[in-house]
Amino acid sequence: MIRFLNPEFLWLLALLPLLALWRGRKGRVAAVEYSNVEIARAVARETRSRPVRWTTMLRLLVAALLVLGLARPQWGRGRAEVPASGVDLMLALDVSGSMEALDFNLGGEPASRVEVVKSVVAKFIEARPNDRIGMVAFAGAPYLVSPLTLSSSHFGSAR
Repeated sequence: MIRFLNPEFLWLLALLPLLALWRGRKGRVAAVEYSNVEIARAVARETRSRPVRWTTMLRLLVAALLVLGLARPQWGRGRAEVPASGVDLMLALDVSGSMEALDFNLGGEPASRVEVVKSVVAKFIEARPNDRIGMVAFAGAPYLVSPLTLSSSHFGSAR
């Protein structure tokens, strides 16, 4: 489906037939003055040459395409507005070697600090459906895991 962001510009297309009519009637200024009117009538009856017609049609086509461009056509299947009243949160997670220590229990089993953080982050994300959440991991240097998003599928194994 196509829609136009500025459809008011499409009214300019109505001017193109008027421009074509004006352009078709407008002739060149006479280079020679005639003493006899019959000679001028004979010259006036001659049709314009084909290249001039083609250039006129090409100019009108370019003008029509320019007007369509000004109307800003938009292609798409539909429009979806996502109501969100949350806040933006950016999580920073330590993934250095010290996070592999097995000094926590998760479900009665020994678990590394990273596994515990993943389970806590997953529960935190599920509890915040209207918030945009992003994630940065660091181990000496930071790197972006996920930009701010409403979709929790971007967090990979943290989910």
